[in-house]
Order: sequence, then C-alpha cells, then structure tokens
Amino acid sequence: MIVFKRVAQRVAFIAMTFVATASIAIAGTVTISTPTTGQNVGSPFHVVASASSSHSIKGYSIYVDGSRVKSVAATKLDTYISASTGKHRLTIQAHDSAGSYFQSTTYPNVGSTSSTSTGSTSTSGGTTFSNIDQKTGWASCTVCAGAGGSGAAARYSMQLGVSSPSMDGHSARFNLGGSTPYSSALWWKQLGANSRLHRFVYDLYFYMKNPSAAQAVEFDVNYATGGKKYIFGTECDIKNTHTWRIYSAATRWRSTGIPCAKPAAYKWHHLVWEFQRTSDNKVKFISVTLNGKKSYVNRVYAPKSSGANEVNVAFQMDGDKYQTDYSVWLDKVTLTYW
Repeated sequence: MIVFKRVAQRVAFIAMTFVATASIAIAGTVTISTPTTGQNVGSPFHVVASASSSHSIKGYSIYVDGSRVKSVAATKLDTYISASTGKHRLTIQAHDSAGSYFQSTTYPNVGSTSSTSTGSTSTSGGTTFSNIDQKTGWASCTVCAGAGGSGAAARYSMQLGVSSPSMDGHSARFNLGGSTPYSSALWWKQLGANSRLHRFVYDLYFYMKNPSAAQAVEFDVNYATGGKKYIFGTECDIKNTHTWRIYSAATRWRSTGIPCAKPAAYKWHHLVWEFQRTSDNKVKFISVTLNGKKSYVNRVYAPKSSGANEVNVAFQMDGDKYQTDYSVWLDKVTLTYW
C-alpha cells in the first residue's frame, strides 16, 4: 500500500508538471513582421512585432545577441534599433497582464557602414545622422519663428555638451525667455543636400523641468530639392488644442486630433516622427510615436516653391501669454533618410 501510494503521488506530480509546462508553452506568442531571418537591413533598422495572449499585452523587450537594448510599453511593437555590422540574433520578448513572458527570434543581417563627409553613416538601409544635438553650427532666430516669419523678439540661447540632465552625457539645452507674450525661438541644423530622398525618420529624446511655461514645442524636418520645399513641421500644442499639430504650406497649422498633453516634468520623453516625400511629390506625415505609443497620421499636403537644396532638422520653443522662462533639453537626436 505504501509503494502504491508513492507511485500514485509520483504520477500526480508528473501530471501537474506537464500541466504547468503546457500552460507556459501556450501562455502567448510573438510574431515578428520585420526584420525576417536573412533580411539585409541598415542601422538603425525597423522592428515590427505583435503578440497574442489570453491576457492583455503590456509591453516588449528587445534583445540583440542576448543583451536587452530596448523596452517598450505598448500592445504592439513598432520601433527602430541600432546594431553593428554582421548577422545578429534578434529576440522579441512580450509580457502580459498575468505576468507571463513569451518570445520569438529572428536573424537579420546588418549592412556595412561607412563614414561620409557630412558626419553621417551610410548603410544599405539609408543614411543616419546620429547625435545631432552634439554637433556645432546650429543656426537660430527669434523673429523668424513667429507667424509669417515676422514675430516678436524673445531672449533665447543654446548650450552644447550638457552632462545633466542627459542620457548619454552630452545633451543640448535650449532656453527661451524675455518679456513679450507669445514670442518664440527657432534653431536648425543643416545636414547637406540630396535630391533623391523620399523617407525620413526623426528620432530624439526631450526633457522639460517646467512644461507649464510652454505654449508649444516644435520638431521639424525640412527638405528642399527640385524647386520644391517639403516642410515636415510638427508641434505638441500644449496650451491650445492639446494635440499634435502639423504644418501645411497652404493652410498653416492643422490639428491631427492625436493627443499631446503637457509632457511630464523631470522625465525623458522619446519621440519618433516618420515622414515621406510621395511619388507624386507631396508632403506626407506618416506617424508619430511618443514614449512607445504609435499613432498614424496619414495626412498629405502640397509642398511650397523654393529655390533651396537642403536637408535640416529644427526645434522651436513657443512662449505663452506670461512668457515665463523655460528650457528644453534634447538628446540622442537622429535623422535617418533614404
């Protein structure tokens, strides 16, 4: 009887172990849409994945060759990451509200890179300008930042190489002040010229200590070629519509309806804008991703006439009716185009 009881207990334990293992195996699945195994990509490269589970998906972690490089709190994963040249093991791990973790792996090939005279990196997936916030030669103005390029003058300044707050030890600090309500300042960094471009990804982090002082903060990419200027102008309209607004050369600023509430103070916010010069030479705003939450815009406008040939990134600060002094820090500012 004792032997039989022990055998029965052992069988029950094995059954319980099998059930537990089976429940882990079917806890959830991850599907990686891109990149696929063997796919040739540049750096940074696009990572798109989704997960399914009987519980709600809470977020993802991205591992390259076993090391975690990024975590995103979202129901779906759509982001960009960087990796060195060569074949890599890319693992996407998802977790759900029940605390279960599940993953999938793919093996992309990252193309070779070469430095260019503009300080960028060329890859099979495009050209990337990294750490633009650390580069010298930013241009700026205050009156030109106003409506119609003729606004009120503000007090403004910029400092490079700020160690704190910073993500990599070298952020750029932008300051706005003065006494004239609703005055602004604009900064931009020229990145050369290229007549063949159609896609742009503007990726950066920003930080504010006193976001209540801002009327709006603006993040732009400007591209001019062939007698046309493609203005990819965007702003977080903090005080008015509380939405992301985008720029149309014909009708000026228009709300997307996508929320952009006052950014949390003393926190780094990750912003990614995707733009396109369409095949029929129109300005297309594809999407905005703020702190891992992606929203599709899909608005198309006509460009404006221009004799310039340029690519630049820009940042603007707008004061409110009190024109209280405030600062914004930018870090890890990157533009990728192809």
